[in-house]
This record gives sequence, structure tokens and C-alpha cells, in this order.
Amino acid sequence: MDNTILNVNNLVTCFDGDEGRITVLDNISFSLKRGETLGLVGESGSGKSVAALSILRLLPKPAGKIIAGSIELDGQDILKLPIEQMHKIRGFKVAMIFQEPMTALNPVQRIGRQLAEVYEIHFKDKTVEDIRIESIRLLEKVGIADAEKRLSEYPHQLSGGLRQRVMIAMALACDPDVLIADEPTTALDVTTQNQILNLMRELQAEHNMAIIFVTHDLAVVAEMCDRVLVMYAGRLAEEANVEDLFEKPKHPYTKGLLQSIPRLDSPSKVPLQVIEGVVPSLNDLPVGCRFQSRCIHKTVECEEILPEMESVSSDHKVACIHWEKLAQ
Repeated sequence: MDNTILNVNNLVTCFDGDEGRITVLDNISFSLKRGETLGLVGESGSGKSVAALSILRLLPKPAGKIIAGSIELDGQDILKLPIEQMHKIRGFKVAMIFQEPMTALNPVQRIGRQLAEVYEIHFKDKTVEDIRIESIRLLEKVGIADAEKRLSEYPHQLSGGLRQRVMIAMALACDPDVLIADEPTTALDVTTQNQILNLMRELQAEHNMAIIFVTHDLAVVAEMCDRVLVMYAGRLAEEANVEDLFEKPKHPYTKGLLQSIPRLDSPSKVPLQVIEGVVPSLNDLPVGCRFQSRCIHKTVECEEILPEMESVSSDHKVACIHWEKLAQ
């Protein structure tokens, strides 16, 4: 039995600007199984958040456009659906936790009103009292004390951790099949971050949700994810299960990311390793491999060939023409 809930095939997302059309996602493909957590990692500007917004068809208009590919949710290509049907899918089948809850929540509406909107859109038969009871239940479920009191408060009256819990409650209101979490712990302290991650794991186990976890924090990836996609300059560089990626990375970019992580067994006062250079501008990409300007293994071939993802093993893929030589 096929347990796949989401299939993204050859997705190309562009933005039209003053300097012309810029391709932000170039031929992205991946799948997601029910109950699985997929990490989407890479530096700022790699296309992670745009990939998340493309799945929900929430790209900023009129600049953002999906010009090729398909996004199959439970076997249905949602790119072919009219926008009215997408309104029903968002929140109900696929939900998203946004990066900064202070900007994602409406600052002039009480928490209860914002939670109620979710139910009013998807469950039109519920009464005002039904919605109030459900909202309290949801807030309690995500670990918010004095839930009934919180319904009458505004976002600025809550801490960052509580705002994030409210966002999770709103995302879970309709029991979605897929939850997209876009850097949900970035603005939180370490203790609160750990509480939020534990909460997400518990809720995932309870609802058998699939999660796409967008982050630049590899420590969170190691803790949360089953499988990882590494993105660079709008393309996929590597895909593997989390153990293989950390123990046997194949792409020079992935190796560079892992080597830059501080380690407890490292000698004191030794500078961290860094990947020299910067991510190339998407409106001035090099011919050939997009990582070539920062790669210490670059050859003439790298300047001419744009590598495609190829299988290293049954569940490990890499986009590097020299991966076999580098693995020796």
C-alpha cells in the first residue's frame, strides 16, 4: 500500500520583478509519507520558504508564479484546482506554522476571534458556543494554561512561546494531513524551543501527521526529522535519511554545513570551519554547478555541467558529478 501523502514533481517557481523573471525554485522534486517528518535545510535564500509557500499556493501576487511541475496531495494535483477549492484545502488538508507568530497573528484581533475564523471557514454548522468550547480544548491541548482567559487576550499580551503554541493550535484545528512548519522555533529561547519541538512530536504521533520542517538549524533536524532535503540556490543538492546525511554526506555543501556545527569535543579557541563565499544571486547564476564558486573540489566540468539528482543508494540522492570520487 502506497503511504505517500504528498508528491512534488519538477516544480519551478518564479518571481517577476523590475529586472525580469527570476527562477527561485528550479526543478524541485520530493515526496512525503504519512507520519513522516521531512527536513528542508539550507542557507537563507536557498528557496526553503518559497517551497513551503508554493505547496500552499500562497506566493505573493502578482509577482510569484508556479510555471511548471505538479503538487499532488493525496493523489490530486492541487495546482489544477480553482482558488475556491484551495481555500478549503488550506488548513483542512495542509496547514502551516509561520516563521514569526507576532507578524502571522493579527495584532488587533483577540486570540479567540482568530481561532474562531478557522472553524467558521471549515465547519459552518458549528455554533458560537461550539467554537468557543473547541477553541479552549485546542489551547489546552497545546499546553496553554488558563485557556479560556487567553481567548480574550491580544497577541502582544502573550510571550513568544505562547504565541507559537497559538499558531500550532490554529494549524491543528482541522486535523490536517500535512503540517508545514517554517522555522517555528527561530525566535524562541532554548527551553521554549525544546518544549515546542516536544509538543509537535506528541501531536504528530497522536494525529499521524506528515510534517515538512523548514529550518537552517541542523541540531533541530537531527532531533526532529526522518529524512532531509538540502537546498542550495533554488535547487536540491542532497536527499537522504537523517542518519545517512549526518554520517555519510555526499555533497560538498552538505559536508560544509555539518563541519560548521560547534562540537563539544572540539579543541578550545579553535575557529569554526566556514564555507567561504556567499550564495550566488538568483538573477546572476553561474553556468554549471551553482556551488562551484565556494567548492574546494571544483573542476572545469563543474563550470559546464549543471548536476541533476542521482541515486547513491535506495534512499540517498545527490547532485554532484564528483560525489563518487569525494566519497573515497
